[in-house]
Parts: sequence; C-alpha cells; structure tokens
Amino acid sequence: MDFFDICLVSAVGYLLGAIPFAVIIGGICGVNILKEGSGNPGATNVKRVCGKLPGNICFFLDASKGFIATSFPLWADKLGISLEYPDSLCYVGLIAAIVGHSFSVFIKFRGGKGVATAIGGLLAAMFWAILVALAVWLIVFYTSRYVSLASIAMAIVLPVATAFIYGYPGIPFWVALALAVLIIARHRSNILRLIKGTENRF
Repeated sequence: MDFFDICLVSAVGYLLGAIPFAVIIGGICGVNILKEGSGNPGATNVKRVCGKLPGNICFFLDASKGFIATSFPLWADKLGISLEYPDSLCYVGLIAAIVGHSFSVFIKFRGGKGVATAIGGLLAAMFWAILVALAVWLIVFYTSRYVSLASIAMAIVLPVATAFIYGYPGIPFWVALALAVLIIARHRSNILRLIKGTENRF
C-alpha cells in the first residue's frame, strides 16, 4: 500500500472517529456527559443519563463514524481520490476511526470504549463475523444486563468468528484480534468492577 494512501485514510478515519457525539448530545440535553453517570463519552452513558432516544441516536452516530471511515476507501474515487488496494485500506480506516473515538483530539484525547464505532466499521468490512459477535452480545446482555460484559464477550468471540468465516491467518483475523484487545483494554475498569461485584447493571 502507498504511504500517502495510508496517511490519508488514517487521517480521515481518525477525524471521523474523534467527533464526540456523546458530548454533543449531552450538551443538547443540558448535561456534561464527561461528568455525569460513568463519565464515559459513549452511547451507553448517554442512554443512562439522557434517556433512551438520545442514547440510541448516539449509538447510531458512533456506529456511522466507523462505517463511513471503513468504507471510505471504496468510494474515494467518486471524490476524485485514487487509492491503491482500497479493500486493504478499509481496515486502516476502521482502526483509525476506533482510535479516534477512544482518544479524541476534540476532548483532550478522552473517548468512549469504541464498541459502537467498531460495530459500524465491521458491518462494512466483516459483515458475517460481526453478526455472530452481535448475537453473542445480545445473549450475554439479556442474560446478565451488563453492557460491559456483553461487549467483552463480543470482543472475545469476534476473532474466533473471523477465523472460521474468513480464514486464518489473514488480514481480517489480525484486525479482529487487534480490535478485541483494544476493546477489552478499554474495559479494564469495568472488568475490575465486575470482579468486585460493583458494576452497574443496565
């Protein structure tokens, strides 16, 4: 892949991912989402603090960031931008968007857990694998009522499902594994609360 193409897709993905929709929606609701609830600028905290509709809107927008950043290399030519190996660059855009969401330059490099953004991007890049992982998320969530536990379970299943569906080894598997590690690492405080039995049920 061309170095310029990687830089361009990374920059687009990061800036899209860095848009702090949770903070914006929280502001519209009259609250500072960074100081309310868990303090996490993500859809779950928005839903907890502001209500179901704002939370769902935040989830959709965060997922859209991932989807657009991941699919950007595939339609960049319509903007007059010629990219080599667009299929591979999709994964660059996906990772950049999640990094942007998790460490947003617009809110002093704070950010959400990256789950919604990852889901949106994976719907564009690894549709069948994320469907399996989402099924696991739903089962764990409705069994336990812990969003964090469901997200961690989804992250664990994702590279396994990817290996079965898209083959091992390969770019999809390594990307899925990297995302799983990142998502689990971003949930380290939740893991500690789950162990202590102090994690909030949704």
